[in-house]
Amino acid sequence: NHVIQWFEVLDGLLGPYWKAVGLAFNCTFLLFGSVIQLIGCASNIYYINDHLDKRTWTYIFGACCATTVFIPSFHNYRIWSFLGLGMTTYTAWYMTIAAIVHGQVEGVKHSGPDKLVLYFTGATNILYTFGGHAVTVEIMHAMWKPQKFKYVYLFATLYVFTLTLPSATAVYWAFGDQLLTHSNAFSLLPRTKWRDAGVTLMLIHQFITFGFACTPLYFVWEKVIGMHDTKSICLRAIARLPVVIPIWFLAIIFPFFGPINSAVGALLVSFTVYIIPALAHMLTFKSASARQNAAEKLPFFLPSWTGMYVVNAFIVVWVLVVGFGFGGWASVTNFIRQVDTFGLFAKCYQCPPKVPASLPPPHH
Repeated sequence: NHVIQWFEVLDGLLGPYWKAVGLAFNCTFLLFGSVIQLIGCASNIYYINDHLDKRTWTYIFGACCATTVFIPSFHNYRIWSFLGLGMTTYTAWYMTIAAIVHGQVEGVKHSGPDKLVLYFTGATNILYTFGGHAVTVEIMHAMWKPQKFKYVYLFATLYVFTLTLPSATAVYWAFGDQLLTHSNAFSLLPRTKWRDAGVTLMLIHQFITFGFACTPLYFVWEKVIGMHDTKSICLRAIARLPVVIPIWFLAIIFPFFGPINSAVGALLVSFTVYIIPALAHMLTFKSASARQNAAEKLPFFLPSWTGMYVVNAFIVVWVLVVGFGFGGWASVTNFIRQVDTFGLFAKCYQCPPKVPASLPPPHH
């Protein structure tokens, strides 16, 4: 039941150095991807129940997400990923409709990114969004017909456009620059049963996504300690705990939901999803014999190997300069600013100030 992973593919094609680089970037990305989902859980539930602060909710959801150690493989996530798609569809269209019904707030401003830091922070968030979760090989392993993966992925990406673009446009139209200081759009929408339903569904979805991001880390750790082929689910669960605990701890230290997305997009997604795969493709097919014997033929819309190399080279250079270079500078600057403003272990990141209850009149 050995699960083939991305870094092992790099090892087979290009050797141990590429395996080491791929393993380092992929594991770090998945680690912080899991951290982001855990922060998101705490951030969302706060807008249903604000009697507890976000840090306390992180403790609670960290314990809940730790139960993913009992889920053996991606085969067990197939039905859940389908349900998660329905949950995100509801939430995205709820946000779109709710923002339009709410209308524009008084004095709304749409200044856009008026500083380079804001522009490149936004650009790296887009990199993160399109980067997915970097678990493509593990998902292919769980499919009955993995050869159809690229078509499924294409249609999935197109479908995601129908969720992200309308909701982002509508919320920005309604609230404008307020989104710069509100990383979670739920905090701006009025409290209704529809919003509570959206928050609840997103919580379930984020639990599933936590498992998606964390399971490849479980596999890597199992292979390191020689437990990957163990049949006992309980033994494997115990062996996986050292992976979950650091994620829990990091989510408590850095609860900065938006800035951490941007930093991960610039510093990790840029290499894991764009630069390394494009470079690996170029090196794998640099010889004429490799190109002639390629198992996957070139697509009909790009039938030339020269054209393929130009596209790959453009991706590498553009993402390296704009994503990792300028984006890395902007996201790290923004991240440091959040640490200076809120501090590490922030109790309630971007929470609105509590209005003190009025005192009863004195009795005479």
